[in-house]
Amino acid sequence: MGAGKSTVGRQLAKALGRDFVDSDKEIEQRTGVSISWIFEMEGEAGFRVREQKVIEELSSLKDIVLATGGGAVLDEATRRILRSRGHVVYLTASVEQLFRRTSKDKSRPLLQGDDPKKQIITLLEQRDPLYRDVADIVLRTGDQSIQHAVSDVIKQLEELGN
Repeated sequence: MGAGKSTVGRQLAKALGRDFVDSDKEIEQRTGVSISWIFEMEGEAGFRVREQKVIEELSSLKDIVLATGGGAVLDEATRRILRSRGHVVYLTASVEQLFRRTSKDKSRPLLQGDDPKKQIITLLEQRDPLYRDVADIVLRTGDQSIQHAVSDVIKQLEELGN
């Protein structure tokens, strides 16, 4: 959350001449409700079921850049899908940067508790190893411009043969 998936993803898609798709936005469009509402009504487990189905469908599309929700890697089936259908780019940032970028955003249900910074640390401890396991490219954001981040991803994709 807050590492730049949507921002960098949009610019990457533009640079590559591909469509950009955000799995969270797709879920909201299909359900007609916010991710926060789904979390409130169905819990995180209910949301993850929806997320896995949408990512499975979207990742089968050709010539797209797909931004997934930050917790998508928690589901083993989703990780398998991501590994098998393209290159995975893991954008990471410092706890301070993530906190700064997400602190005023009330649409992030997992950060609505008493200590969002502590929650970010907990989420990173849980998710970081999973992302590193599935990622073809790991890129730290926040210390460079969006254009530089996009250029770095493109360079690394070319080195991977895409």
